[in-house]
Amino acid sequence: MTEIDWTKPRLRAEGIRKVYDDRQVLGGINLEVYSGQIVALLGSSGSGKSTLLRCLNLTESIDDGRIWLEQDEISKPGLNQDEIRGQIGMVFQQYNLFAHLTILENIALALVHVKKMKRTDAEAVAMHWLERIGLADKARQYPDKLSGGQQQRTAIARAVALNPKLLLLDEVTSALDPELVGEVLELIRDLKATGTTIVMATHEMEFAKAAADWVVFLDGGVIAEEAEAGEFFANPKAKRTQEFLARMK
Repeated sequence: MTEIDWTKPRLRAEGIRKVYDDRQVLGGINLEVYSGQIVALLGSSGSGKSTLLRCLNLTESIDDGRIWLEQDEISKPGLNQDEIRGQIGMVFQQYNLFAHLTILENIALALVHVKKMKRTDAEAVAMHWLERIGLADKARQYPDKLSGGQQQRTAIARAVALNPKLLLLDEVTSALDPELVGEVLELIRDLKATGTTIVMATHEMEFAKAAADWVVFLDGGVIAEEAEAGEFFANPKAKRTQEFLARMK
């Protein structure tokens, strides 16, 4: 398994604030994520988890603060945001696969348009990833012929095929039946073994326990507690964290 590189952050966010209609959604978030690390964002609905991911991916503007991807400050005004997003993969809970394309074409499409690869080369990379996730035999099938777990694994593979520096996962198990959650967890474990850096928002405590190295608990748009995953679940310090975990049992 690839070791976490603690020498410098892959992602660093400093003082991130986001306000909607005078309602503060994020109230000064500081976050560091290291190469090869999996960070789980936990918190109740409305705590700011998904908003934080969208801010990190620049699909939401920030009202204050700064974000760095490795040594580059990506929150500077005037930068090519599409180019930056090409380095940050994002996967949502509802798969977002193109229904009119096969799953092979779904993965290859971004490689052609974002990485400017020839279609034959893109399809070769796509097939490699379908083999990795155990779906090579379904390459020519359309998304509606796949289970939810298979569709979600395809969506994650599509993001990872671009070789992003960072992968953001937003409640990727929420739309899945419990027995399909294991399929996605297995893929994330495989990605961790190859050194993929991941920040994932989830409400699945067992999923977070099994996958994460570090846990960040958001409450009311601020970080109420953060710790190494084992310590977080075994010995939560903040009263709000204790209440949250007790409610999630």
